[in-house]
Amino acid sequence: MPDKINVRGVNFDNVTLVEAAAFLGDRLTPGGVKELTAVFTPNSEIVQLCIEQNEYFDLINSADLIIPDGIGVIKAAKILGTPLKERVPGVELGEAMLEYAAENDVKVYFLGGKPGVAEAAAKNMGEKYPSLNVTGTSDGYFKKEGEESDEVIGKIADSGATLLFVCLGVPVQERWIHDNREKLALIGVKVALALGGSLDVYSGTVKRAPAVFRKTGMEWFYRLLCQPSRIGRMMKLPKFLVGTYKEKRKK
Repeated sequence: MPDKINVRGVNFDNVTLVEAAAFLGDRLTPGGVKELTAVFTPNSEIVQLCIEQNEYFDLINSADLIIPDGIGVIKAAKILGTPLKERVPGVELGEAMLEYAAENDVKVYFLGGKPGVAEAAAKNMGEKYPSLNVTGTSDGYFKKEGEESDEVIGKIADSGATLLFVCLGVPVQERWIHDNREKLALIGVKVALALGGSLDVYSGTVKRAPAVFRKTGMEWFYRLLCQPSRIGRMMKLPKFLVGTYKEKRKK
């Protein structure tokens, strides 16, 4: 298992994108581990949510692989003197796993998004990776417990997928994976990734920030320019960093 580094209460795995993908590839190997590997991708906004509502710490930390999807987490780790290797965007890890799936005949299931988004994502990714086998899709509009949830799990079982993308938004996706991990393991799912809006990106519904914004850690600013209504959410980043400096002084 990768080394863990605690950043404001969340236990991040100190891995690069390549290392994270290799770790998950091992988990998908036929005849390998039987249990489910849950992957969560918190950014500073999600860590701040945990700080403000402590009950979410246990949920987020329950994942088997926790990657730093956000420049704020990278900056905070450095401020605290426990630097992480690099930012690992969930959307990029997801695509790395799709490439792996295409090369290794791994069946994939897309869950989440508005009606039609998962299907469009499957089509686009199938064109990019011709050997990719997305064996099923479902939108995110279902009750996350009870009969409707069990019906979705039944569809995943029928698909034979071992790699599951769960894109329901935070913290719904993490809670759904956590609450259903035994059921998912029983139907053969080996890796479940909580990937927020990744299906929107794969489908072409949402465009990622240009490379210059991503490389300089300013992807959040690009999203704010495109969606000024996100200003309330974006204010969590400076609040998170100010709190990190306060924590450093206490130490």
